Amino acid sequence: MKRRASLIAAFAVAAALTFAAPLAANAYTPSGPDGGSTDVTPGEPTTIGFDGFSPNEDVTFALTGENASGATLATIVRAQIETTSTTKQADAEGSTTVTVTLPSDAFGTYSLTATGETSGAAASTTLDTGVSAPEDDSDGDSLSPTGTDMSSIGLWVGGGALVLGGGAVIAAVALRRQRHDG
Repeated sequence: MKRRASLIAAFAVAAALTFAAPLAANAYTPSGPDGGSTDVTPGEPTTIGFDGFSPNEDVTFALTGENASGATLATIVRAQIETTSTTKQADAEGSTTVTVTLPSDAFGTYSLTATGETSGAAASTTLDTGVSAPEDDSDGDSLSPTGTDMSSIGLWVGGGALVLGGGAVIAAVALRRQRHDG
């Protein structure tokens, strides 16, 4: 019985250590624009600031939204997917800005995320164009955009792997004990 208690305690410590590092890294969340949303005009550059990163840390900005590949972030960055990104260095106070220019035909909302590459700290804001999505065409052959938010998939996969690994260890110990006792 002592072995089982030791095994459970070791598993609990391993789980705590696994989850403690990301939680400690995110203890301080950088801040973005007040209110969490920024109004933007399609086709016009908009500068957005973030602060609270480590001094001189590289910060990656990712813009996600309908036709985000047609947008630019501080420099001309184009991609064939719906997310585009760029990296800039924060200043000595941990502040940085990015200039976003959405395509002139942009509509709806976009998500802009700033993530510190060393600290892992992240902040995000919603860019609101104030333009509604275009109406479906009259012949009914267009499809609505679909998808899912994949931002937390890593946490789910990692947690699942931890649970499966712990279950495998417990099963192996139980099998070994059964062979030893039997």
